[in-house]
Amino acid sequence: MQCPVDGTTLVMADRQGVEIDYCPQCRGVWLDRGELDKIIERSAPAPQPARAAPRPERGYDDDRGHQKKKRRGSFLDDIFDF
Repeated sequence: MQCPVDGTTLVMADRQGVEIDYCPQCRGVWLDRGELDKIIERSAPAPQPARAAPRPERGYDDDRGHQKKKRRGSFLDDIFDF
């Protein structure tokens, strides 16, 4: 095939299973049918697994899910669950 811009013979390269035609003179790149779809498919990031919402510390939420303010206490509050 000839480059549509300058008439130079196109060079075919295989990049990760996708055949790409490019012009060594003007550096233009031409793709055949379906090759752009393959490139887009391979460049999309893999979906991340859903993370569970962090659980609030015990005793800081009321029954309706509202956060309560932590009252200031003694060092025993840190050791025992009141």
